[in-house]
Amino acid sequence: MSPAGTPLGRDHPAMMYPLGNGGGDAADPSGYTYAAVVVRVDGVPSDRPCSRQDVLAALREVRFSGWLAQPEDGWLVAVASSGDGTVAAGRRGVVGAGEWLAGRLAATVLAIRVIADRQLLVALWVGREQLGRYVSDPSYGPDADDGTLPDPLGAEHAAAFAAACGRPEAADDLAELLAEELDPDSVFESERLVGVLRLLGLPRWLVSASSLPRDVPAGPRAVDLTRLGAGVPGLLGRVCGWAADLVRRRRRPPLAVIDAPRGGADIDPWIL
Repeated sequence: MSPAGTPLGRDHPAMMYPLGNGGGDAADPSGYTYAAVVVRVDGVPSDRPCSRQDVLAALREVRFSGWLAQPEDGWLVAVASSGDGTVAAGRRGVVGAGEWLAGRLAATVLAIRVIADRQLLVALWVGREQLGRYVSDPSYGPDADDGTLPDPLGAEHAAAFAAACGRPEAADDLAELLAEELDPDSVFESERLVGVLRLLGLPRWLVSASSLPRDVPAGPRAVDLTRLGAGVPGLLGRVCGWAADLVRRRRRPPLAVIDAPRGGADIDPWIL
């Protein structure tokens, strides 16, 4: 059972948000890859006032490729065009884009990424300071045979995640959910992500983000999102995005997980 009392199985509420194969990456037959940056825009005291126009201007400045939604419950979602690839200038993936936006906007920013439904990553910045980074299975990825342990990394940041999202009462449930080792043969990381989004009060349609450029199931219509290609909107942006992608596919972003524990080491590299 999950901390909220919901079974983390194939009948989990995540299945209410079917994953498509449009804007996201079908990186593995077992699941989909997708990513987004989520910015707080409700003007809480810890943040500098931030509007959708501010976020859009910043995304254009960093030549981001993806879709920007409308504000929802104080949050603004920017879905990346590539879940695990380079999506912004400077060889930035979604984590790099999130870090850049946090520095540019001095706002609360989360970078959220799912790879092949086998690995969930959540990184959080408040203002210009990174408060924590979580990875459900650091061993999954291109260097899967390097001895990296599969244990969830960074679950101790749950309290910081919950407080930054205005949900401090969810800290214990979130910590339990993040620390849980899921069976990859029967449970998708998207199912864990549904619980994370619910506990933090973030838009839950994010788990269907890979359906873009089609309408998002249980989420916004594609026509209501602003599509950017290398920071440029409209038809010209599609051309610019296509040209940028030709280069970005050869310039992968840096690994989001570095110095993860290996072979029984008992050190958490995300301790700040």
